[in-house]
Amino acid sequence: MSQLIHILGLPFLMCLIIGAILGYFGIHVLKREVIFIDIAVAQVAAVGSIAAHLAFDVEEDHLISYLFSLGCVLFIAAFYAVARRKVVQISIETVIGISYAITAAGAMFLIGIAPGHAHAEEMLAGKLLWVSWRHILLCLVVFSIVAVCLLFVRKFLSGISENYDNAIAQGQNVMLWDFVFYGLLGVVITVAVRVSGVVTVFSFLIIPATVSALFSAQWRSRMLIALGTITVASLGGLLFAYYLDFSIGPAIALFLGAVLVVAALLPRLVSSRS
Repeated sequence: MSQLIHILGLPFLMCLIIGAILGYFGIHVLKREVIFIDIAVAQVAAVGSIAAHLAFDVEEDHLISYLFSLGCVLFIAAFYAVARRKVVQISIETVIGISYAITAAGAMFLIGIAPGHAHAEEMLAGKLLWVSWRHILLCLVVFSIVAVCLLFVRKFLSGISENYDNAIAQGQNVMLWDFVFYGLLGVVITVAVRVSGVVTVFSFLIIPATVSALFSAQWRSRMLIALGTITVASLGGLLFAYYLDFSIGPAIALFLGAVLVVAALLPRLVSSRS
């Protein structure tokens, strides 16, 4: 048991930290119908990291790499905010998909001229098994700052997520608040993807929020359900990966999917019995 805690203790703690902040953002993402925002933002952050590697020969954990990624993420956040308000011919989800395709092509091009850069592989799989207290502290500091920002602007962000057209009718500066939302989400994704990988981040963002939507429409209840989903799936995925020598990120995503299936079937099973 002590060996199990020694190996999986920090990965489990990291899952809870990342999952908690992404679970909250996930509720917004579902309401805004921008499901693939995290993959697109993660790809943009990857372009910034690779560009930093090319320009300064630094690794992905270097401060310059983070700054390059953050700059790219804030740029795309501004672009999405303007596009949602000004582009009426196509949906924002379409804009996100197009931007992902373009940045993915750019990332592959940069990787081709920067051999030895391992960001692409780590971005997909992550390195949860090798997280250290330094990674934990970094995530705690960054996510705490983001959480404080969310606390002060939650009413504006929630209003826009609930009803975008009504927010416009009330005279709110929706482009500004969209930029704040996408920017804060981009900061979280930039840090989280480097630790847990795109697959795990996407799963934490979407699946717990989806599970919570099956049982409640209240924000507080949905957050509690999302946190419970994250805890159960993280613990199950880590144990599964440990005993069967499986990759941690996909294992957690698999268990999140299993929890979603059970949650979707549970009301029907209960009603059929009654």
